[in-house]
Amino acid sequence: MAPSTRPAHRLRAWLAAAALAAGTVAAPSAALAGDVPAPAATSPGWVGRYETRIGDDPAAVYYPAGRQTVPVALLLQGANVPAASYDRFARIVAGFGFAVAVPDHRRAVGPVSGLFPEQLQINTAATWAGAESAREGSPVAGRLDAGRLVLLGHSFGAAAGLFAVGNTCTVPFCFGPVYRRPASLRAAVFHGAGTAAPGGGTVPIDNAGVPVALVQGDLDGINPPATARATYDGLGSAPKAFVTLTGANHFGLTDTQAPPGALPDPSPQALPQEESVDAAARWSALFLRASLGDPLAAAYVYGFGDSSDDDVTVISQR
Repeated sequence: MAPSTRPAHRLRAWLAAAALAAGTVAAPSAALAGDVPAPAATSPGWVGRYETRIGDDPAAVYYPAGRQTVPVALLLQGANVPAASYDRFARIVAGFGFAVAVPDHRRAVGPVSGLFPEQLQINTAATWAGAESAREGSPVAGRLDAGRLVLLGHSFGAAAGLFAVGNTCTVPFCFGPVYRRPASLRAAVFHGAGTAAPGGGTVPIDNAGVPVALVQGDLDGINPPATARATYDGLGSAPKAFVTLTGANHFGLTDTQAPPGALPDPSPQALPQEESVDAAARWSALFLRASLGDPLAAAYVYGFGDSSDDDVTVISQR
């Protein structure tokens, strides 16, 4: 495709995605006090943000304006990637009708202390969602559907999420037989994801009952595309999708290419950062909506979406 056609294709992708979201998310008549707009052309309406604690972790929660009840999306960060690095991504996903919770989870892994997510955060978030929706004075009081929990994950957090979906307690993402996949977990999207086996290859994941999408940059120099594809092939059950983001590397969903504290990707990104974040968030949100029963989002994800978006190619099973 000639380069001159790319802006038109991106606009069609944005408009199609925004139209789908607008059909399922009530747009506000005015901004809520203290709220900020989501990035233009990627999600409808306005998105609010507030700070709280989820278990022992400081967290930011992003939520769409309106009064409708929304599913809860827990984002598991990459290793030593601060939660604040996912601001644009979280705002866009929230604009599609989710309360997106982004905690900073600090713990020790062996002798090293840092931001390392773990599987038990999912159980903690499931408990928090019910309590937060019932908490008087919460900005999302009465609005969180604790029975519909979805996962987002990046890198180390993506691997933690995959093993959590598989209902296995896997070191270093879990220690001891204490993790149980909550019944409220409905779907997941993971970025830069791989389940490396100690002797080589990848560990198969039994994701029965939980649709999973992997979003992978084709220039990822930390989690190579071949590893991500092998991880996708190892997912035991459909629905599942493998979304390749052309021109993106390992940090295609963070606000910058150099989140403070994170190991840099040796492979440069070709896409402008905002474009890669927007595409990653758009496909994440619409896959989650499709998995929760939205037929219009399903038509986009499994049908016409990649033909209208020249930054993306998709393989999938339903």
